Amino acid sequence: MLVTFKTKYYSDITMFGDIARTFLKIMGHSGAVPGAILAADVPAALQRLSKAIENEPSAPPAPTETDEDDEAPLVSLRHRALPLIELLKSAAASASNVMWE
Repeated sequence: MLVTFKTKYYSDITMFGDIARTFLKIMGHSGAVPGAILAADVPAALQRLSKAIENEPSAPPAPTETDEDDEAPLVSLRHRALPLIELLKSAAASASNVMWE
């Protein structure tokens, strides 16, 4: 499943459902799809997400012997959150709602 985040003055951001739900829960929401954050609540959601990934390493852990067979490279939670953080910053600056479906 894919989840697409939308706000008025920023490009749509599409993520895999499990990662999107993780970020929604970090921001203080149930993880239900579809959903929305009202413009007044966007700064608090942005702060929660930013604080949560602040201590995350920017690089994924080094691959182990079992990981070498995997084709997909590992991507850190911090890197996955960056597009959503930029969307939230834009929504906060323009006082826009954020919706996802």
